[in-house]
Amino acid sequence: MPLILADIIAGPSAIAVSGGVDSMTLAVFAHRLLGRDGVVIIHAISPAVPPEATERVRHWASSEGWDLHILDAGEFSDRNYLANPVNRCFFCKSNLYGSIAKLTDRQIFSGANTNDLGEYRPGLEAARDSNVRHPYLEAGMGKSDVRLLSRALNMGVLAELPASPCLSSRVETNIPIDPDILKSINAAERLTRDILRPKTVRCRVRHDSIVIELDEESLARVGPDIVDRITQSVTQLFLPVLSRRPVSFQPYRNGSAFVGGRP
Repeated sequence: MPLILADIIAGPSAIAVSGGVDSMTLAVFAHRLLGRDGVVIIHAISPAVPPEATERVRHWASSEGWDLHILDAGEFSDRNYLANPVNRCFFCKSNLYGSIAKLTDRQIFSGANTNDLGEYRPGLEAARDSNVRHPYLEAGMGKSDVRLLSRALNMGVLAELPASPCLSSRVETNIPIDPDILKSINAAERLTRDILRPKTVRCRVRHDSIVIELDEESLARVGPDIVDRITQSVTQLFLPVLSRRPVSFQPYRNGSAFVGGRP
């Protein structure tokens, strides 16, 4: 599969990097293949991007010698995005790819893989509109293949990095996207990680509640004392930005904040 990827990423390239394992692995592969003159790495910062993701990108850019460009894609100035419709990701990616196209005329590549095709991904529609290519999709690579490639590239713990989409994906459809709410979401997830060390955690903001979603193994370890500790802390984190809402614990469900049919 690396040979197939090398054929796909054959010319001047721009890699859109979120800080997750998929796009980071693609960036490392492309840079080692093409060199600094052959590829630029683009990372967008916004309130929806966890600071630790940006720190990860900066660290790898320094260690690998990337030609890194950090930009504000401007989605928080887009009323369509802020309204948080079910296709919010379309507006996010449209702003991202439009901003990258203003920066460079190189072919833009994303880290989408075949696992993404089994979910509703309006961002892929925005990619198509902007002529963005997806090397993993073209090579028929899924998430497990990406992790194998990451290990082959000696990327260490990054190869095992859990999936973590943008913070806005935690906000239930039609609740407006608010930077202060996103900060509270990130703080709640970090708090829960520090206490439980879960494999997966999502803090969902719903219309009538705040839900901490955990993988089944971690959820089974949540006793009354931990419930009280996390509930009290999470409630305090959200009090400045939301009306008081009950906090509950539920099993993790991928994409559970998306409510409603596709437009």
